[in-house]
Amino acid sequence: MRTILFLLLACAAASASAQGLFSLETSESGRQWQAVGRLEIDGRVFCTGALIEENLVLTAAHCLFDEDGRPVAEDGIRFLAGWRNGRAAAYRRVRRAVAHPDFDPGNADTAVRVRNDIALVELQHPIRTGMIQPFTLDLDPVDGASVGVVSYAHDRAEAPSLQEACAILGRQRGMLILSCSVDFGASGSPVFHYAADGTPRIVSVISAMARAGERPVSLGTGLATPLPALRAALATKGGSGAGPDPMRAGMRRDTGAKFVTSTRP
Repeated sequence: MRTILFLLLACAAASASAQGLFSLETSESGRQWQAVGRLEIDGRVFCTGALIEENLVLTAAHCLFDEDGRPVAEDGIRFLAGWRNGRAAAYRRVRRAVAHPDFDPGNADTAVRVRNDIALVELQHPIRTGMIQPFTLDLDPVDGASVGVVSYAHDRAEAPSLQEACAILGRQRGMLILSCSVDFGASGSPVFHYAADGTPRIVSVISAMARAGERPVSLGTGLATPLPALRAALATKGGSGAGPDPMRAGMRRDTGAKFVTSTRP
């Protein structure tokens, strides 16, 4: 069977069906998810990111590219934690942003691109409030595990939505194949599963949407292999955080899905 892959090249482009999504627009429904926020790029487009340390946001690497494949300036990036109905639980500028050193947005091999499609965004000031608690990571989720995705999108930009009725179907060359049905706007969204005590833990980051035959699926970046290299890249990066850097990568702003390749499972 051939799997047709479509890369999520726009973080805030036209979103299609919101089937299976539960809006987190009230303070009660969104309480557990305050560490998920909108990552705004140049005040014009956005992705989704999630706080994993007091000053560190996890997102997709392609969220940091402009439409020409050039890295966007870090001083134009903002993180709006818990953004809902025009207000953020915390608002932070960015000190540094770094993509996985092996991420190449122009790589024609979709599996290689997706498996390295993660980035870390370091905030200028940590977020320290009891309302916003960083998420714990789970680096080795099992196939078949029930997962959920929390994301913003173009037609639901003012509040995040939760889709929790999906699962990890399998793995392919470092990618996680998920039954979650995503669309434009889900780039960088955290994929969660629940620990035994009910605590949500991040197991992946949404990179792409795909089809397995007639079935819509999504592709997530696994964390176990690329995350250590990503942390090392962030640790060695200096500077004030302004301007392009060869270690950074990110978002394209195309307005539609782009056919990129097909791959065998």
